[in-house]
Amino acid sequence: MADKKIIAVTGATGLQGGGLVRAILADKAGGFAARAITRDPTSDKAKALAALGAEVVKADVDDVDSLTRAFAGAHGAYCVTFFWHYMSPEREMEQAKAEATAAKNAKVQHTIRSTLEDTRRFVPLNDDRMPTLMGSYKVPHFDAKGASDRFFAEAGIPVTNLITSFYWDNFIYFGMGPKKGADGALHLALPMGDKKLGGIAAEDIGRCAYGIFRRGREYVGKTVGIVGALMTGAEMAASFSKALGQRVQYDAIPPAAYRKLGFPGAEDIGNMFQYYADFEKEFAAMRSVSEARALNPELLTFDQWLVRNKDRIPLA
Repeated sequence: MADKKIIAVTGATGLQGGGLVRAILADKAGGFAARAITRDPTSDKAKALAALGAEVVKADVDDVDSLTRAFAGAHGAYCVTFFWHYMSPEREMEQAKAEATAAKNAKVQHTIRSTLEDTRRFVPLNDDRMPTLMGSYKVPHFDAKGASDRFFAEAGIPVTNLITSFYWDNFIYFGMGPKKGADGALHLALPMGDKKLGGIAAEDIGRCAYGIFRRGREYVGKTVGIVGALMTGAEMAASFSKALGQRVQYDAIPPAAYRKLGFPGAEDIGNMFQYYADFEKEFAAMRSVSEARALNPELLTFDQWLVRNKDRIPLA
């Protein structure tokens, strides 16, 4: 590791960070080494990364001092925040501020921040087309990230803002995949109407981030948006049908109905989908399939992702 540039990765045992760590370790001649930052180095996921060759370091994104120590000596840092652990925009913004401060303290030469746009640029709080949540947000898990970009700018550090997209992995972990209806058929219910949803394999986010680190200063000071494909609900249902070997019907439900589904975060996710649909062109303009593929030539299409993951998607 002494002759390689160290990339310190927060969220290393998660989907994005894990994808970056694995991309670094897979490129034996790439000139980079992976430092996986985690709150629990004894977890199975942390041990698996260590077995692959990552340096595993304990730190907490809620603790600036521990994060500064974890970033020390690193050439680069990949910074993610964890809205869904606490479902608190304020907590997420504090984490982003801590990451920016730690990167500055450790004199990191290139930081990539995983971020999303602040939807309040498009839907002001007084716009009643969708409800205001938690008093100050339209899509809290977007808005907190977008509002936190300023911490990195104010820190004056070399940073690339990486705007991500809807994880196709949500069909596995978030219960958004096709479900059997009363008619016995599979139904994919999304509040997208006939608009296109921009999605990506979470692992590919990490691979794209590695592509940015490899390009070096070319991307410092830039904002880059990535997406794997832009597809309508009907097109996604057709891909599911092909992969699963049985018909999947797309049901375009209203966003208001989605917000009332009752699972934790349903209102946030319902507003997210409504933002995707109402601002389809604006969302797509910020993200590029070609840019993602240039950074990561192995970028998966949705069909390719389904072939690899169809057996992991719960259909009950």
